[in-house]
Amino acid sequence: MQLIRCTAKLLRELGLPRDPRHEEPKFSFLGQWHANLIHINRRKCILFVNDRTLFNIIVPDLSRAEIRNLSEQFTFTLSCVLASEGFPKNVVEKVMSEYEQVEIAKSADRSVLGSVNDLAFHYKHLILGAGGVHSWKVPDITRQLNRMPMLAGTRNSKFPIDELRKLFAVQSNNARH
Repeated sequence: MQLIRCTAKLLRELGLPRDPRHEEPKFSFLGQWHANLIHINRRKCILFVNDRTLFNIIVPDLSRAEIRNLSEQFTFTLSCVLASEGFPKNVVEKVMSEYEQVEIAKSADRSVLGSVNDLAFHYKHLILGAGGVHSWKVPDITRQLNRMPMLAGTRNSKFPIDELRKLFAVQSNNARH
């Protein structure tokens, strides 16, 4: 079981209390994520940002019913993005197995929320410039933003895709020993 930590705005959209009850997550490879509801040209979109790597994905143009099925939206999009980034199928399957059960919690890390807000600004600007949420360029925008330097908690700049690849390399090396 893993957590997706949601902003108050997203919790309201989900119809959940401000502080939903949840179990403490067990250790996982990628760990928990933060999620925010953003509006792009009056369309609801969910932005997910991994706490550990700041790797991010967006799910554009969702209805309320689709948003309320948050874990399915998250896992489907994450598996597609990881595959499009060229990660091996066995690695994608291992990651996805950790998210078979997802619980919702309130946001908890101001540093990650700062990154979420920064990424929301970039997604809005780039998606509108590409023609809107139905543009064929949305996956390329996600790819681009995962290659944008982000400030980490230590104020060091890092690239989310590189941080994710480092985690996969460490995991692969540990599996071999």
